[in-house]
Amino acid sequence: MKYFAGIDIGSTAIKISIVDENKNLIGSKISASGSMFYKYAQETLDALISELGLNNNDIVYIVATGYGRKLYKEADENISEITANAIGARAAASNFGEIKTIINIGGQDSKAISLDSEGNVVNFAMNDRCAAGTGKFLDVVALKLEMDVNMLGEYHFRSKGTPLSVSSTCAVFAESEIIGLLGNDHSIEDIVCGVHYSIAKRIVKLVKRVGIKEGIYFDGGPALNDGLVNAIENEIGQRIFVPKHPQITTSFGAAIMGVDSYNYENS
Repeated sequence: MKYFAGIDIGSTAIKISIVDENKNLIGSKISASGSMFYKYAQETLDALISELGLNNNDIVYIVATGYGRKLYKEADENISEITANAIGARAAASNFGEIKTIINIGGQDSKAISLDSEGNVVNFAMNDRCAAGTGKFLDVVALKLEMDVNMLGEYHFRSKGTPLSVSSTCAVFAESEIIGLLGNDHSIEDIVCGVHYSIAKRIVKLVKRVGIKEGIYFDGGPALNDGLVNAIENEIGQRIFVPKHPQITTSFGAAIMGVDSYNYENS
């Protein structure tokens, strides 16, 4: 059996997926990017290979993608994260139905991708000018509210009132707004809910730039936040599909592309 690796080197995390020659996902691993992208990517790949009981020779093709893809020189190919994300989303949601719209929220940017019926990317929009509306912003909010970021979803559903307005489009100013809301004795639950809806509103604006189509897929680390998913669904007016492992969609897609490229090269 031959195996294929997809390495997604992002600004805050490295995600690696390994698939077999039938494009089945057999394992994945996530680590922090740190300051030495190549070093940590190689260490993460080696650790995953070991955990799966494989050796490096079993990996016949590597595709790198993401922010730091060109830093991984051993890759047989490097591709755009937009393309890899689209391929990974279609594969991960194969039992859900046809995917036409992808929402991706990363550590420092957010994207909306529109697909045609064949899965080809027809349009995309990106917001990478400010941390507001990204995973980094949620980390800042959790830190300011003195809780683990994984608890934000739980607090969201405890909110009983109308979501508070957090209107600043800059993460720094939004942080100041949150401090002000705390000073005015608003509950943490209502503040968290307000933060989620402020992000959701920004995301919906981004999606509208590429056209909202049915079959919406949400990935990236923040997709693990049920409260944020709820807010986006309410703002967009549609059900959203979230995969079991939303962080690895792009690396999964890169690994799948590796199978196709390898077969083409050896046909």
